[in-house]
Amino acid sequence: MWKMKNSLNGEILKYFLLFAFLILGMLWIFQSLFFNAFYREQKINDITIVSKKIKSKQDNSDFFDIVNNLAFDKSVCIEIIDNNYYSVYASSFFGKGCLSNDESTRRYKFDFISNDYDQKTYELINHKFNNKTLVSATKLNNGKYAFINTSIEPIDGITSLIRKELIVITLIIIILSFILAYFISNYIAKPIKNINHKAKQLAKGDFNIEFNNNSKILEIKELSSTLNYTKNELNKTEELRRDLMANVSHDLKTPLTMIKAYAEMALDLHSKNSKKRKEDMNTIISEVDRLTVLVNDILTLSQMEAVSDTLEMVQFDLVQLIEDIINKYKILQEQEKYKFIFIHEDSEILIKADKKKISQVIYNLVNNAINYTGDDNLVTIKIIKDKDILVEIIDTGKGIKEEDIPYIWDKYYKNQKKHKRNLIGTGLGLSIVKNILEKHHYEYGVISKEDIGTTFYFKIKK
Repeated sequence: MWKMKNSLNGEILKYFLLFAFLILGMLWIFQSLFFNAFYREQKINDITIVSKKIKSKQDNSDFFDIVNNLAFDKSVCIEIIDNNYYSVYASSFFGKGCLSNDESTRRYKFDFISNDYDQKTYELINHKFNNKTLVSATKLNNGKYAFINTSIEPIDGITSLIRKELIVITLIIIILSFILAYFISNYIAKPIKNINHKAKQLAKGDFNIEFNNNSKILEIKELSSTLNYTKNELNKTEELRRDLMANVSHDLKTPLTMIKAYAEMALDLHSKNSKKRKEDMNTIISEVDRLTVLVNDILTLSQMEAVSDTLEMVQFDLVQLIEDIINKYKILQEQEKYKFIFIHEDSEILIKADKKKISQVIYNLVNNAINYTGDDNLVTIKIIKDKDILVEIIDTGKGIKEEDIPYIWDKYYKNQKKHKRNLIGTGLGLSIVKNILEKHHYEYGVISKEDIGTTFYFKIKK
């Protein structure tokens, strides 16, 4: 049984029946209001054609055969008389529509012949059948006259027959509408119902389903392809969410554990040793700072992914900004022997952008280079001026595999999913970089060769 209310099957049936009743309604209206007018117009056209052909063929040797065929083809009555009112020829193919030889008939013949008309049309009432009849009178050669008459009202049960046919056609169309609606709705609704069922499974978190796209209907194929793509993206998002939770938990757990351990050491073991207690306090402060950076990065990323985040465009010196950022790594340069090379042609390069966010981009890319550079601890920053301003941050590390490059911008993405504690940063840096650069509509990317190093770049439009 069909579930009619608001179902696809019910809607298809409804519109099929609506269309069928519209067509049938037009047929019935045509039959009731316009059929007689169309019939009259057609019969007037018929006797006009017959009249012209009789006049043009009157000298042919087979004239009466031609007249006979015309009477049969056009279903008209033809009578040819001489000037003595003697009938030379009379057709009988459409006898019921022919005028009887009564007083009114003789009157219009007398009128036409006595007035010596060449062509005249009469509209009479055929008293025998009480129907309107049209007569076309034509003067021929040799004292002969042709009178062509036909009923201009449907006779012989034509109207009744057509109505009976319409009733049969109405029933057939209604039945066919039900049958076609059933098969078409199944053809369309079945794959949609299947998609709907699987979509509900997808909503419950089942990512192992597959939306079949072997339907012959283009829109259903496209819907299946879109849902398969959506399923894959949701699956990736779910995996990313799990990884993010695991990684954030790891990054939170490690400093919290260290804070607790050093706090206990300062309280129990080093309470009387001011030097050791100070070292413990410094370690605690360092780990609290790391926690603060992590929380700030998560908040920053959440804010940038929100629609409400806007850019504050100002003009500033890019060279000075990068130099200020490099100066923040003096401790690494002194204690860890990191080397920073900053290459730029101009002493001042003015750009218009969101200064705070561009600072985050450079800071995060430098952090990434520090974490992954080679044993030489070298990080290079370049500004190249051409059509656009190209900024490159280069490390000398192991590089990134080509198949991993599309995923490095994801939150906490790491090769082989193995999480490690960063020397600097939180693992969210590249995701923050991606969001900021896309908001600025800057082109960005990465070039990497294994065992040689990696170059991250972005282009600032002049």
